Amino acid sequence: MRNLTCIVCPMGCSLTVEEGEPGADGFPVLTITGNRCPRGAVYAQEEIRSPRRVVTATCAIAEGPALSALPAGFAGPRRVPVKTSGPCPREKIDTLLKEIYRTRVQLPVRAGDKILPNWDGLGIDVVAVRGLG
Repeated sequence: MRNLTCIVCPMGCSLTVEEGEPGADGFPVLTITGNRCPRGAVYAQEEIRSPRRVVTATCAIAEGPALSALPAGFAGPRRVPVKTSGPCPREKIDTLLKEIYRTRVQLPVRAGDKILPNWDGLGIDVVAVRGLG
């Protein structure tokens, strides 16, 4: 038995998940209680079977003409905030973060620019959250 707090809506239902025998799909049949709406049951199933998270991080700005053109003593940001366009499987988050931290972004960059398109063939992009340069 596992206890979860649903994060889909502000009600924050306390969910209890019990795993039964494997079903036709090979996954255990889940009995979910405590949800006040159907979204809680869907959340619990996804969280138990295939947890996913939206990832936020920062990428370094690449050396180059745009960075050199900044005034001497510029104390502004040297990193660009990024996030995934959708949830990433939890088991791949460490690999994704390593790639994000290795990536150097050329200025100028605009909010919404794809920094790492279709990462790892998962259909999620790593996009700039804020524009710089």
